[in-house]
Amino acid sequence: MKPHSPRLPDLTLVFVVLLTLAYFFLTHEGLYDLDDYFYSRYAHQLASGTFRVEPDPQGLLHDPLKERWLIFGPVALLYRLFGITIISTTLWPLLATLGCALVLWMTYRKREPVVAAGAMLLLGLHYFTLNLTNYLYPDNILMFWCLCCGVSLLRGREQLRRPVLWGVGFAVLNFAALLSKETIVYYLPFYLGVLALDMFRRRHGRFWLAAVGVGAALLGTYLAFYQVYTDDAFYRIHLIEHTNEFLKEGNFLEGNRAALLARLTYQPLAFLVGTGLGVALLLALAAALGRRRRQHPEADFWLALAATTLAFYWLGSTSLTHYNPITLIPRMTTPLLPPLCLAAGFGLRAFVRSPRQGYWLAAALLACAGWLHNSISVLYGGLALYFAVATWLARPVDSAAWRVPGTEGFAALALLALAAMLSIRPVYFMRKPSVSGHAAQQQVLAQHLRAPARGVVFVDDFLIGNYDFYYGYQVPPGLQFRRYAAADSVRRRPGEKAWLLVNASTLTNPELTRKLIRYSRADVLARFPRRRLVKQVGTVQLYGID
Repeated sequence: MKPHSPRLPDLTLVFVVLLTLAYFFLTHEGLYDLDDYFYSRYAHQLASGTFRVEPDPQGLLHDPLKERWLIFGPVALLYRLFGITIISTTLWPLLATLGCALVLWMTYRKREPVVAAGAMLLLGLHYFTLNLTNYLYPDNILMFWCLCCGVSLLRGREQLRRPVLWGVGFAVLNFAALLSKETIVYYLPFYLGVLALDMFRRRHGRFWLAAVGVGAALLGTYLAFYQVYTDDAFYRIHLIEHTNEFLKEGNFLEGNRAALLARLTYQPLAFLVGTGLGVALLLALAAALGRRRRQHPEADFWLALAATTLAFYWLGSTSLTHYNPITLIPRMTTPLLPPLCLAAGFGLRAFVRSPRQGYWLAAALLACAGWLHNSISVLYGGLALYFAVATWLARPVDSAAWRVPGTEGFAALALLALAAMLSIRPVYFMRKPSVSGHAAQQQVLAQHLRAPARGVVFVDDFLIGNYDFYYGYQVPPGLQFRRYAAADSVRRRPGEKAWLLVNASTLTNPELTRKLIRYSRADVLARFPRRRLVKQVGTVQLYGID
C-alpha cells in the first residue's frame, strides 16, 4: 500500500461526522441550564426584532451572555428559516463542531494525512466535544474560531502570495472569536510571542501590518459602539468584572482560598487526565521529545500554541483586578483542544514512522488507567495495550504491511485503535435512556396544553424557568405556569381548569437533584391527591386536577 495516502483522513472524516451526527440526535436532552435558555431567548428577540442593544435602562440586568452576538446571532437566522425547535437551537454548535473536523481535514489531508486523521479523532471523538454539540453553549463555536485563527496564522506567515489577505482574515477570525466568547484571550500570549519573533527576524511584515491594522480598526469600532450605546467603551470588560464580583463567594478570592495551592499545582493535570485528555497530552509530549527526529516544522507551532494555552488555563485569571483561576470544568478547555490535538497528531505520526516511544507511551497510559481506576481507565488501558503490542510486533522489513512502521497499514491500525477506544464512551451514552424526557414533554405540551386551552399548569422547578421555549416564546395567553409549591396559594376561578405535569426523568436527573429538585414523584403526587390521568408519554404524565 502507498504510504501517506489521503484515504486515511478521508475515511476518518466520514467516521467522525457520522458518529457526531449519531450522538447529536440520539442523546439530545433539550435545554440544559440557564445559559442556553438565555442565548435562545436572545436569538428569538433578534429574529423577531425585539432585541435591545443597550443595557437594561434600570441597570438591573448585567448579563455578559448578551454581548456574545456570534452565539445567538446565527441561531436567530436559523429560527427565521426553520422555526424555534431544540434542533434549530443547537444546530449552530453542531455545525461548528463538524467545521473543526473539516478544517483539520482541509489543512493536513495531503501534507500530513496521519496528523489530520489523528487530530480529527482526538478532537472530534473527545466525549465533551460531542456532549457540547447538544447545547447552545459558546465553547464549541469558540473552538472552531480558535482552530481557524491558528491555521490562518500558520498559513498566512508562510504564504508568499496574498499575505495581506491572510492578515485581514486572521484579524477578522479573531474578532469573530471575541464576539463568541472572551476566552480567545488564551491565545494572546502566543500571538505576541510570534509577532515579537517575526519582528526580530524582520519577516512577514506585510501579514502583520494587515493583521494589526485591521484588528485595531475592528477593535476601535467595537469600543466606539459600546461608547455610543452604554457611555462606556470598556463596558464588556466591566460587565465581566461585575460578574466575577457577584460570584466571588464560591471562588478562590474569598470562599475557597485554602484550595488555591492545589488548583495551581496538581489539580489541572488530574482534571485533564480525568476528562480523557491524557491521551492527547502524552502524544503531544511524544512529539515534543521527538523533535530531533521530526522533519515537519509545523509541529513546533502547534506545540508552542498548546503550551502557552495550557499555561494560561493552568495559571491564568478570569479577572483583571483579582487573581481568580479558571474553573476546572471540561467546556473551559475548548481553546486548548485544537493545538493540543494537532500536536498530538504529530506525536502519533512520529510513532507510526518509528515506534521507539511505544513502550513508555504504554506505561504512561497504563499509569493513567491505574490512577483513575474508573470507567475512563478503559480508554487508557486499551490504548496502552495497543502501543505495547504494536511496538513489540513492529518489524522494519519482510513482514505484513500492518507490521511495518511508516506504511499505510501500520498507520491505519494505529488510527483504528484510537478510534475504537475513543468511541466507547460516546457509544455508551448513545445507548442510555433519556435523563430529561424532553421529546415526551414536548409532545404532551403540544397536544394538550396549547391554544385555546386555558387554566393553570403546575410544573417542576426546572421547567418553570423555560416553559416558554416549548411554545416558541409565545405562550397561549390563557395558560399560567406555576411551581408545584405554589399549589396552595393559587386561587382558581370557578370552572377554571388546572393540570399537573410530572416529568419523572427530570425529578430523577442527578444534575438537577443535587441542588434544584428536592422532591420525588411520590411527593408531587401526594400534594395533588385529586387528579386523573389525561396523557402519558414515556416518563411524562399529564393529570387533570379536580
